[in-house]
Amino acid sequence: SELAQTVIKVYDILGNEVATLVNEEKEPGYYEVEFNAEQLSSGIYFYRLQSGNPLTGSGQSYIQTKKMILLR
Repeated sequence: SELAQTVIKVYDILGNEVATLVNEEKEPGYYEVEFNAEQLSSGIYFYRLQSGNPLTGSGQSYIQTKKMILLR
């Protein structure tokens, strides 16, 4: 298995980064991450998963962004 730089960040509706949940090399597999959003207000946020690095290795990377609604 190859290690890949894996980053999960959370952004507010304006695109400001509000949290970094993961920023480390990971082997392929399934993982769970807890996110404490106590300091955030209700609203729409986005989380972005990026794994791999297009500039190194095989040149493959995976990026996906999804919407998250926080309700209080």
